[in-house]
Order: sequence, then structure tokens, then C-alpha cells
Amino acid sequence: MAGTCVIGLQWGDEAKGKLVDLLTPNFDIVVRYQGGANAGHTVVVGENTYKLHQIPSGILNQGVVNVVAPGVVLNPRTVLEEIDGLLSRGLSLEGRLMLSDRAHVVMPWHGAEDAAFDKSTADGENIGTTMRGIGPCYRDKVGRSHAVRLGDMLRDDFQQRIACIVDFKRDILAALGGKGAELDAAAIFQDYHAYAQKLKPYIADTTAYLLDAVEDNKRLLFEGAQGALLDIDHGTFPFVTSSNSSGVGVSSGSGVPARWVDKVIGVIKAYCTRVGGGPFPTELNDETGEHIRVEGNEFGTTTGRPRRCGWFDAVAARYTARLS
Repeated sequence: MAGTCVIGLQWGDEAKGKLVDLLTPNFDIVVRYQGGANAGHTVVVGENTYKLHQIPSGILNQGVVNVVAPGVVLNPRTVLEEIDGLLSRGLSLEGRLMLSDRAHVVMPWHGAEDAAFDKSTADGENIGTTMRGIGPCYRDKVGRSHAVRLGDMLRDDFQQRIACIVDFKRDILAALGGKGAELDAAAIFQDYHAYAQKLKPYIADTTAYLLDAVEDNKRLLFEGAQGALLDIDHGTFPFVTSSNSSGVGVSSGSGVPARWVDKVIGVIKAYCTRVGGGPFPTELNDETGEHIRVEGNEFGTTTGRPRRCGWFDAVAARYTARLS
């Protein structure tokens, strides 16, 4: 069998990225298959620290291909910032990074929608969004009519599509009390057309590539984001992420059938943390919880927010281990 998957079994931040980096030399391809820039994977190599949000953690290992699959939602600007950051530190990405043409794109209106919808939640019911537009992008993906995929940015009718969507989004945001009037279709097209040209060398049909790879006996390592308790279908709903972050999401996000994945590695910490609202039975709102936070440096890689801390939860870990 060709595939191994690394899954977080708590509410994320279990150090999956570090483990993926350690395992990568044993594989040919590393695949990120869900989530977006709301993920934060910190990898330390010698004296160098790398903070990755959308590019797989295997990118630091030369000779390994890194694939961002269709289940991921991408923010082109931040992807380019990550690429530029890696190149500036001497890493070669030629032939080692592939972005699915089917991956959905986080657009400027998604961040505005994130802020507008967040205001509509009742006191104490904040879901804990990173405000990166991830949820609204997935919402448009399922809604289909106003979704933009990475491959769409290379089409001749991209400008017309942007203009049509902006007209609709302005009305939606105005009704929500958001900042729809600030959306400028011409400026958005110019920015995203430029992003597309820079990303073009990396854009590919990753589904066909991965299916060819498993049939050619290549070794694949699938990198999960967030944690299984944040799974949209099986987590602590509604305080979850917008994708299948447990083991059940590997095939749908990557396009690789489950029969090619023969090993799933679940990652846990000796204690629990989570960011944002939602149930946390073992949470410690006392000096011990603060001690764990400080000693464990429990602050979000993506947002810098302090994480809620508490004792290890064996009941929850058993559930996610079975699920994944």
C-alpha cells in the first residue's frame, strides 16, 4: 500500500507539521488535502523556524514533491508570500510544488463575509474563526454559483466572472451590514490575474498526478490540518472548521481512494488545547491552565491567540482514534 496519513486527534495544534517533516524523507510525495490558511504548521530545522499555512510541511525536504489537493482552499496572495519566503531562504521549489487547479480560491469578499457573519452570533457563541475567509469560501464551494477555483483564474472569461460575483456580493454584504461597497471588481481582477500568472508554473491536475503515483507504487504521506474534533461532520459542531479534518476526509480531499491509504498516525498532546468557543470538558481556568499555556507556548501559529488549556481527555481521544 502507498499511503500514510498524519491526523490530529484533538482540536488541532498537536504538532502534526513537525511529525510530517520528520517522516517526509521516507516518502516520495506529501499531500495537503483540506483546510486553508487557517492552519499553522511550525517546523524547526536546526536554527531555522518555518511557519507554513498552506504549503505542505514536507517542502523543507529536497527531492520530495509537495501537492496541495482540491480539498484545500487557497489564498493566492498568502501562498505567494510563503513561496517567496521559502525561495529567499534558499529552498528550490522547481518540480516540487503542485497546486490543484480544482482548489477553491479565497477571495476578498470572503474575509468581509467572515467578519459580517461573526457579528451575527450570540454572546458566548463565537465559533472561533480565524477571520481568514475560510468558512465563506467553503460555503461558496458548496453553493457552486459564486465559487472560484484556481484554474478559473487562468480562463479568458475570468474578468467577467469576477464582475458578476462582485455585483452579487455587494448586495449580500450590504444586507449583512458589511463592507460590500469597498469591493472593486476591476482592482480584484488585476490583483488575482497577476497572482495567477505567478502561480501558473505550479498549477496542475493533481488528482491525475496522485492516481498515477499510487499506481506507480510511489509512497504518499497525507498531511491533515486542524484536528479530528474540529471535523465539520463529526466534530463538536457548530464549533468546528469547514472541512473534514478527521481521517474520513483524506480521500474526498485528495482524490485518492481509501484503499491506497493503509496507515493513519494519530497525533495527540499530553494535555488538550483549543482556540475559540465550544465545549472543553477538561479545561483549566486557573493557575495550572495558565502554567500549561506559558510553558507549552500555547499561542496560535496563525492568529497568535492564546489557546484554552486543560487536562488530557481520554474519552475524546478514543472517539477520534476510532473515527480516524
